[in-house]
Amino acid sequence: MSATADHAEERTNPADQLGFRPGQVVQELGWDEDTEQELREGIEAVTGQPLVDEDHDDVADAVVLWFREDDGDLTDALVDATTLIDPGAPVWLLTPKTGRDGHVEPSEIGEAARTAGLAQTKTISAGGDWTGSRLVTPKTTAGKAGGRR
Repeated sequence: MSATADHAEERTNPADQLGFRPGQVVQELGWDEDTEQELREGIEAVTGQPLVDEDHDDVADAVVLWFREDDGDLTDALVDATTLIDPGAPVWLLTPKTGRDGHVEPSEIGEAARTAGLAQTKTISAGGDWTGSRLVTPKTTAGKAGGRR
């Protein structure tokens, strides 16, 4: 493939805005038939790795969590997702866009993220039917326990 074709693919790959890099292991949770296949394939193209599922038994570099309103407790899902990555690694929460079945209100995402100890750093359109929220854990907890102000 030529350098020009590589750059054209980068501009058209929907996963580019997620910030993944070659060689990263991305764990996917919440997959179902309604997920954005083009985005999934784009992540694999960027990383050069297949997405791994919930049975992956090693730490991943990032998590992609597909979540719909009826999927249960969002805070619990986010806490579970953070156990699979190192501090500072992103959890991309993908939820149906406004007006789509399974839409999750932004206020619910914000509250669940805070409760799970995550900070929302970015929101994107992640395809025709999905919105992506980049959530990260604090990189360190130094100074929190027993530290002085």
